[in-house]
Amino acid sequence: NIAMSQADNKPVIPRNFLISFIMVTFLFSLWGFANDITNPMVAAFKNVLLLTNTQSSWVQSAFYGGYCFMAIPAALFIKRFTYKSGVLIGLGLYATGCLLFVPASSVQSFGPFLMAYFVMTCGLSFLETTANPYILAMGPEETATRRLNLAQSFNPIGSITGMFIAKEFILARLDSASEAERRVLLDTDTDAFNAIAKSDLAVITGPYIILGIVVIVAFIIFALTKFPHTGSTEHKPMDISGTLGRLFKRPIYVWGVVAQAFYVGAQIMCWTFIIQYAGATMDMSKADAQGYNIIAMVIFVSSRFICTFFLRYFRPGFMLSCLAVGGAVLILGVIFLPGMIGLWCLVGVSACMSLMFPTIYGLALDGLGEDAKLASAGLILAIGGGCLMPPLQAMIIDQETVFGMVGARASFVLPLICFIVIAIYGYAASCFGKKAGLSA
Repeated sequence: NIAMSQADNKPVIPRNFLISFIMVTFLFSLWGFANDITNPMVAAFKNVLLLTNTQSSWVQSAFYGGYCFMAIPAALFIKRFTYKSGVLIGLGLYATGCLLFVPASSVQSFGPFLMAYFVMTCGLSFLETTANPYILAMGPEETATRRLNLAQSFNPIGSITGMFIAKEFILARLDSASEAERRVLLDTDTDAFNAIAKSDLAVITGPYIILGIVVIVAFIIFALTKFPHTGSTEHKPMDISGTLGRLFKRPIYVWGVVAQAFYVGAQIMCWTFIIQYAGATMDMSKADAQGYNIIAMVIFVSSRFICTFFLRYFRPGFMLSCLAVGGAVLILGVIFLPGMIGLWCLVGVSACMSLMFPTIYGLALDGLGEDAKLASAGLILAIGGGCLMPPLQAMIIDQETVFGMVGARASFVLPLICFIVIAIYGYAASCFGKKAGLSA
């Protein structure tokens, strides 16, 4: 299971793609910011609008639902047109979703915020469906997985920034009134409750407006930049049925989509509900709990760079399987170990998750050539795991006790199942990869 890379004599990033690689890699940070400024908003909206955990988790359903809805159209678009066109459409939708927070805040209703998130992630779906295969195409196929892991290594930079903004400029600035105090105000002084809600929603909206402006600037820069040709055939007539037929004959791709859905579900559950876990088990404030989320992301970033280096010496599938087993062990600690030990186990899971998304992506798309444009849609569609699984976990958290333990603890059985599935996929990919005929 240990193999020296045979691609060491080939450049990971050819010189003619360096500028375009840097620009597209910036997009990884840009959607990382959106992902991780949004995760804490599940807890924020719960308190501001007096929602249950299940209701507030609809933020994630709307956010990741946009990925599901737009993945296939985005793939068909870039297959017919160009990677650059896909980037521009994605940035346009992204900016529109951010700016929709303004009217959503003015009506003080949860539904318009969900629509804003949905439109925003329709744009993110375009960006991810475009950027991931574009990075893979920027050089030799032998170094494609390493190149994608390198680009993905910058995604957490945006994530950490989003987490910091959420902690210091949103959660810390929300009105200190507790949920119980707000409910009393709602019954006894509606005007006072509405004033607090209006102020809090303005606090939430502010960073999204600034983000929208940044995305507009990025749109202008990309529109004015000429990108080198990747060697793929542009404007080639689409053979959707033929492409799908070839993809469904590749088990490593089909099961890669399944594994990716479980990975995204695990990631979103671990990062979204760290606030609820810390609050339920140690009565920690939302802002303080978000601090541990930031620590988890720092660990995630560090581990991503370290694991990318070790990919030179280990098979991607083997590393994926080992990291998934490590994640499962730590989740058992989250469920059964008390106090800060359990919380630190939850923080530590991020080290194991760091390599999973790009590695599954690279394994599933390996050797697909032009079919990668449509195939990438399936892997972006798999982000729907983040749409479906958080509400299921929230339903468990809303229960006071489950099997004799706090609901917040018991709910992490769902990420445990996810890591088991990922470990099986990594092991299968390592043992029965393309050279062994898994790709049919």
